[in-house]
Amino acid sequence: MVKRDANLAVLCVLTVVLLALGGLVSDGAFLSSFNLQSMATQVPEVGLLAIGVMLAMCAGNGGIDLSGIANANMSGVAAGIFAIATVDAVTSPMLFTVIFALGCMTVGLIAGILNGIIISRFAITPILATLGTQMLFTGIAVVLSDGRSLTIGSPDPLYELGNGVILGMPISFLIFVVIGTVLAAVLRLTPYGMRLMLTGANPKAAVYSGFRGVRIITTTYALSGLLAGIAGIIIAARNVNVKWDYGTSYLLVAILIAVMAGVRPQGGHGRILNVVLAAVVLQLLSSLLNFIGLSNFVRDLAWGILLLCFLAVARFDLTNRIAAFAPSRHPPRAAE
Repeated sequence: MVKRDANLAVLCVLTVVLLALGGLVSDGAFLSSFNLQSMATQVPEVGLLAIGVMLAMCAGNGGIDLSGIANANMSGVAAGIFAIATVDAVTSPMLFTVIFALGCMTVGLIAGILNGIIISRFAITPILATLGTQMLFTGIAVVLSDGRSLTIGSPDPLYELGNGVILGMPISFLIFVVIGTVLAAVLRLTPYGMRLMLTGANPKAAVYSGFRGVRIITTTYALSGLLAGIAGIIIAARNVNVKWDYGTSYLLVAILIAVMAGVRPQGGHGRILNVVLAAVVLQLLSSLLNFIGLSNFVRDLAWGILLLCFLAVARFDLTNRIAAFAPSRHPPRAAE
């Protein structure tokens, strides 16, 4: 019997409702190809950070990565300074883009490994450990950039990463989907995915099964850091410059996306597909509020209300209770 995913069903319904409502209030302008591409371009930055939050939550023990956006900003600043000092973006745009991208991913990965080591080897509560590294990463970015924005420029290959389109789909969104697909396969089909979920769901059983908790936690936060580094690349590609305080609201949004996706804060459960859909739903809602003409303060209020609502749904398991009343696809067998 196939187990229902109530969160997935809710997210699909919300996607359809928001698209229909947007088309209705905007006389179809909301559904134009230009607007859909614009919305899709804005999803990857926070979506990648949300996947990192999901991975940390799945590890259990109150796991969460609060340092994601700080790591992304630090990665962009550090890699930008190195790339600018090493290569001329005008004469060698491709080499500049490659060096910058590799630099972002390397810095993000190292920062993620640091998070994992602090949490796993020193038994520091994840929320406190990543809060501390969040301030550390922000401080490093401020010192490196002197508190000012760093202009990366827009060499063609880097610009295309953030703003280019292939077959009507933004390249950055395609990158996001590909990364999500690969990680979904890793969580579902590899021993690491099974061990991560078991570690989050039942740490004692994981210990008795001989799983190396230190390695699993370190790997998980390293992946979260790598995703932050990739987000740093896309941020620079879309905005031409990087700054230590970019995306100050992204932390709340990333956590909201993970909660909307049905990731259990207790650990042991989460789906990448749901995270991708939740990121899309949140972007649709944000763009719809902009179309209506409401301010960003109202958007933040709506996000806060959504977070509280989905936390309540998760706490009382409302989606699965509702799904239990739905007719089963597999009728019970007759008694033999």
